[in-house]
Amino acid sequence: MKSLLLVALLNVLASLALCQAQYSKWFSEGSLRVDYILAGNHDNSEIYLQTLKKEAFWGGSRSNLTDNNGFGEYLCKVFTADSHELIYSQGFSTLFQEWQTTTEATLISKGFFQSTNIPFPNIPVRFEIYERDDKAEFSLKFSVRIDPSDYFIQPSPELDYMVEKLKNSGDPGKCVDIVFLPEGYTLEQMGKFKEDVLRLTDSLFAIEPFSRYKDKFNLYAVLAPSSESGVDIPGENIWKNTQLNSNFYTFDSERYLTTSDFWGVRDLAALAPYDQIYILANSPKYGGGGIYNHYSLTTVDNELSPHVFVHEFGHGFAGLGDEYYTSDVAYSDFYSTKTEPWEPNLTTLVNFQSKWELMLKPGTPVPTPPTPEFINSIGVFEGGGYVAKGVYRPAYNCRMKSNTTDRFCDVCEKAIEKMILQLTQ
Repeated sequence: MKSLLLVALLNVLASLALCQAQYSKWFSEGSLRVDYILAGNHDNSEIYLQTLKKEAFWGGSRSNLTDNNGFGEYLCKVFTADSHELIYSQGFSTLFQEWQTTTEATLISKGFFQSTNIPFPNIPVRFEIYERDDKAEFSLKFSVRIDPSDYFIQPSPELDYMVEKLKNSGDPGKCVDIVFLPEGYTLEQMGKFKEDVLRLTDSLFAIEPFSRYKDKFNLYAVLAPSSESGVDIPGENIWKNTQLNSNFYTFDSERYLTTSDFWGVRDLAALAPYDQIYILANSPKYGGGGIYNHYSLTTVDNELSPHVFVHEFGHGFAGLGDEYYTSDVAYSDFYSTKTEPWEPNLTTLVNFQSKWELMLKPGTPVPTPPTPEFINSIGVFEGGGYVAKGVYRPAYNCRMKSNTTDRFCDVCEKAIEKMILQLTQ
């Protein structure tokens, strides 16, 4: 038995060594940030390259470099320019693609700041972005050749802000690295910002599967004060001079708090290695937002802030979809019932076999009635993705559905755990 364990350990070590060698073959230290503009309307979109920047850190995995999850509305792929070998990929979503489902997008065209970070290449590469089409399949939208020796690649802005590591679990390449950015905290409130980070992450690490992997997380706080305290509330004619220009009433939804200044967000985040960006807004108003591999954002002083904090991280980190369907939102037909949602916790039953079918107990009906016999088990309950009909969720109640439960359902837990392991192994 000991010899078998030794062989298994040696195989793991050999695999890790090979992955590190592959990383060093294609990439050097730091990251390459590609800034661009996503523009269009309800029916069309275009991508316009803006700037290339070299940043000091790469917080992502150095072993799992290609993304096989199939999550996100967009997919970045990086190929060697000469041999066309895929060396990096990552799915993500954007505020732009959400806006495309609003009524406003049927009336006008708009542009949104967007950027994508990749490990800094040490050879010329082909950087490509794929967009999910109306059949839920990825199609090439943008492609550009990038030479790392190009003298037009700018250095990251030299921002004079301190960064404190509030939780140190080890090598950023083997941990989940979250960089926290303050929004609407004045210089005198930087202590409060750090206390808020620790208080809200305590609520995250109190539930599974985060509690199980607490020692796999690094937490960074960028101490970047705002001139004024609070955030913009356009519906109440409240406007604040803040670091990241966030506002409630995104897409005219009062509780939806976001910022369209994503390049400014990236500038601050670049001061630390990170996998995820979390913006904390210094406000007692209820609200927040979370977009997969984009950023998460929540207010800190509402009685429900700990619940919202966890919920939005479910979006930003694991690509979990909203399971509620009774609250007003700005979106129209966000999910097509003719295709299967990419989110792991939603289904239209078009391809339920790819979701949590194997987690159902024998005899569980599909769809599953919300009766006492089934409400405490994994099922296929109708209602989710902002609509009452045609979209289904795995649990009667879950952290992605409401503020009345303190836990994720088993399906969401599994998706979160998978993401943690991808970043830490």
